[in-house]
Amino acid sequence: MASLITRFFPLWALLGSLVAFANADWFAHMENLIVPLLAGIMFMMGLTLRRADFRRVAADPRPVMVGVACQFVIMPLLALTLATMLQLSSQLTAGMVLVGSCAGGTASNVITYLARGDVALSISMTLASTLLGVVATPFLCSFYLSQTVAVDTLGLLFSILQIVLLPVLLGFVLNNYCPQQVRHIQPALPVMATLGILLIIAIVVALNADRLLDVGLLTVLAVILHNSLGLLGGYLMGRLMGFNLRQCQTLAIEVGMQNSGLGVALALQFFSATAALPGAIFSVWHNISGSLLASYWSSKRQSLGYLMHEAMMDPGPSDSDHTNPEQKV
Repeated sequence: MASLITRFFPLWALLGSLVAFANADWFAHMENLIVPLLAGIMFMMGLTLRRADFRRVAADPRPVMVGVACQFVIMPLLALTLATMLQLSSQLTAGMVLVGSCAGGTASNVITYLARGDVALSISMTLASTLLGVVATPFLCSFYLSQTVAVDTLGLLFSILQIVLLPVLLGFVLNNYCPQQVRHIQPALPVMATLGILLIIAIVVALNADRLLDVGLLTVLAVILHNSLGLLGGYLMGRLMGFNLRQCQTLAIEVGMQNSGLGVALALQFFSATAALPGAIFSVWHNISGSLLASYWSSKRQSLGYLMHEAMMDPGPSDSDHTNPEQKV
């Protein structure tokens, strides 16, 4: 049963989205569960982390720097280029650029975890891009749209502390100081995290059901291309820099998955409901595309032959130098 839940995650995500769309009122009432659900998932990820993971990231910060740079260079530029090529309206263009200028979302950490990627690197990138995004998001929007977008700096930082840093830190401490107790529940963590993210996807779809009905095909195409090219760009940049396969896959997820919820909120506050449409579509689509990648890469890692191939092909530090990905899930 557990393997069916995690292995067919993309299918459940799609079915859950359809059910939530058809029963939007019922799922929308669970909006207040999003923050505690995300915090709980981050806590579960913390339970898989060890000191060696963060020591490894600190010893070689290049992936974090490259990933954050890609996020704030590739994504807004892609957004503007696609909006111009597809001749979207000025409000839809503003929404596209706003999403592209946002930091990485916490959903990327969950997808990295389910993909058996480099969770420590993913969390480090999310924190770094979020802190930088306080300045980068309004600057990029002003640069590309000739308008200034104000960001609730303290509110954003408090949200990240609440949802990401504190739960991960608590899980990390428990895993390192009470390893025997944690080891008993670790096999159940992937299933629990999968169920949590499925519920979050359903709630997000329900909250945006009305807006999704007003979306044109060109807008949907623009968002899908934006996300897909971001995933591809992050992966290829990692390969170009000589990072190992897990790091490249993590960079792909981090670059391609944005904090679209923040993009929707800012669009509604500073632009219009129309400008919020790209963010609403992105919120749904990047979870589906991310879950597809997570399912594919996770299944690959279950093959011993694939792990041996990865160890031989990767020029960077081998996975044997730190926590085994199979032990992390």
